[in-house]
Amino acid sequence: QVQLVESGGGLVQPGGSLRLSCSASGSLSNIDLMGWYRQAPGKQRELVATITSNGSPNYADSVKGRFAISGDNAKNAVYLHMASLKSEDTAAYYCNAQRWSGRNRFSSWGQGTQVTASS
Repeated sequence: QVQLVESGGGLVQPGGSLRLSCSASGSLSNIDLMGWYRQAPGKQRELVATITSNGSPNYADSVKGRFAISGDNAKNAVYLHMASLKSEDTAAYYCNAQRWSGRNRFSSWGQGTQVTASS
């Protein structure tokens, strides 16, 4: 199993910045992709950004140029730097990790951290 714990969410004014952190523990050796997803009430969960174990990032069009994902392999952590936040960024943000265990593909999720961009 992989355990993921997010932190860093909070209330910020539009135009402000936040950094989300995700700390992973457990069976980490085969993780090859980590990322962030978000879900607003009544909305479908959507991908925000992913990063491979080699550090290659991918972003949703809605956050390109504003958000940056990074990882620290030594600390088993992944981060999401969010700038120029908009009200439409308001959502619960979830850390995700994907790995192989034998021939099975597993996806692990954190508990979520709330981000609210509001005046």
